[in-house]
Amino acid sequence: MQVILMDKVAKLGDLGDVVKVRDGYARNFLIPTGRAKRVTPENLAAFEARRAELEKAAAERLAAAKAVAEKLEGFMVQITRKAGVDGRLFGSVSTADIAEALTAQSFVVDKSMVRMPDGPIKAVGDAQFEIALHSDVVATVTVSVLGEH
Repeated sequence: MQVILMDKVAKLGDLGDVVKVRDGYARNFLIPTGRAKRVTPENLAAFEARRAELEKAAAERLAAAKAVAEKLEGFMVQITRKAGVDGRLFGSVSTADIAEALTAQSFVVDKSMVRMPDGPIKAVGDAQFEIALHSDVVATVTVSVLGEH
């Protein structure tokens, strides 16, 4: 199915690009979330009429994400969990825990923004993670896990 992108989509294209995607991806994700519309003469005309407005909104979102990234870059958040004497946690620290800790520090972060390439933290110590605030803006945060007995 061919769609016109209404916003920048990672690994797919920029605002206004006409791309061919699988039907299910378009019907179940892109179109319901408002990131794309089907390519029809009416939708193309409507997009061209709103192009400047959409580009301005995208630029504002990018600027806001960069401002938050400057504050968040190098930030350290501490999370306390029960741990054994050998330093292993009873359970783990996941993306939801990191997002919750950052939200408590007055940053607006959703758990889907936290990138944990090695999976959840299962031991006491420090680890660095990326927070994807925008498809072009990524901030690095240090998470310090403290153990309590």
